Amino acid sequence: MSDTKNPLLTQEPPITAPASTISLATQQGRKRRRILPSTSPKFIVGAIIVVAIVLFAIIAPMFSQDPRSTANPALQPPSAEHWLGTTKLGNDMFAQLAIGAQGSLLIGVTAGAIAIVLSLLFGVLAGYLGGWREDGLALLTNVMIVIPGLPLVMVIASFVPQRSWQLVAFVLGITSWAGAAYVLRLQTRSLRTRDYVYAAKVAGERSFRVILVEIMPNLLPLLAAQFLFAIIFAILGEAGLSYLGLGPNSSITWGSILNDAQSGQALGRGAWWWFVPPGLMIALLGAGLSLINFAIDEVINPKLRNAPEAARRVRKAAKTKGVTA
Repeated sequence: MSDTKNPLLTQEPPITAPASTISLATQQGRKRRRILPSTSPKFIVGAIIVVAIVLFAIIAPMFSQDPRSTANPALQPPSAEHWLGTTKLGNDMFAQLAIGAQGSLLIGVTAGAIAIVLSLLFGVLAGYLGGWREDGLALLTNVMIVIPGLPLVMVIASFVPQRSWQLVAFVLGITSWAGAAYVLRLQTRSLRTRDYVYAAKVAGERSFRVILVEIMPNLLPLLAAQFLFAIIFAILGEAGLSYLGLGPNSSITWGSILNDAQSGQALGRGAWWWFVPPGLMIALLGAGLSLINFAIDEVINPKLRNAPEAARRVRKAAKTKGVTA
């Protein structure tokens, strides 16, 4: 008999992963793709709106005339010469709308940055430190939550005769951080009890590095959502202040345009082109930022992310039940 072994019998079977492992990896890949905000239609539409308005604020002033020029005829409707008409004083509305976009965006971003920095100081630090330090910072946060923001801004602005856009942004920023700080404090208190945070403390890491490396990455979606909300609040707050005559004196914003239209009786004169464009731009920017914020909320809250899929399953089941009945 030959000692030669059958190669078919000695060949090792191919190594394959179990079906459960493959399905688990596929599900995890789908979950990772599903949590990305870029795949959300809300994020795409909101990003397009916001980017378009930002590009308008950057590019349009380069091709428009002086927004304070009074050499044009007054109250002219939109035409080829003046795309959005003119105001009571002969100001070109397209130029004012473009410069106003820069002013409103600067106030919104600056106030949002101030609010998010204060919310980090009073929220993340309080949630991580704990003890009497948390109680002290939480007390200040609760006091600011109780104080109504917009009336406080109106009182502060009424005592300052010369108001720049920087001052308005600062006042809006320091009056809008408390809500975000409260949310961040609660989230940080939950994160400080995690095992990896304990491991970093046992390893001798400093508190600053633990907050920056171990806690902050988990707060980024929440911080982004709070930052966008602060921008929306600041832009709407500035528009309200300017409409009441308490906005910046030396800068043109969408709110100051609305104030000029109200004082110039644009509605009674039928000059719709004076107040509709700035109001529409405020609404579009708020809608775009809100859509991005909703997309980020879906990343933070899995229930919101899975809600459309669950609703589709319910509708499909109801349709199937109706057909079989």
